[in-house]
Amino acid sequence: MTVLEEISKELSIEPDKLIGIGLRAYFEKRLSAIESELFLLAKKYGVKNIFEFDEMIKQGKFHEDDSFEEYFKFDNLEAEREKIMKYLEKI
Repeated sequence: MTVLEEISKELSIEPDKLIGIGLRAYFEKRLSAIESELFLLAKKYGVKNIFEFDEMIKQGKFHEDDSFEEYFKFDNLEAEREKIMKYLEKI
């Protein structure tokens, strides 16, 4: 008997449902962390999203060299948030 089977039997929950509950909890926790990081970046630069951030750089309000790493962090976090939200819709 696998650990999953053992736990699902003890909790009287189907293994697939137990996996779904675990995935949902993981994704919700990760989404919360991502949104916190995005909030801090948005607040730091006074923008709402990566598109506004990009526009500010184009306008010369931020130097690309100074904000290069955070620009890509912002972009990656937004992409990961979208992916997680799609996964949550499927669970």
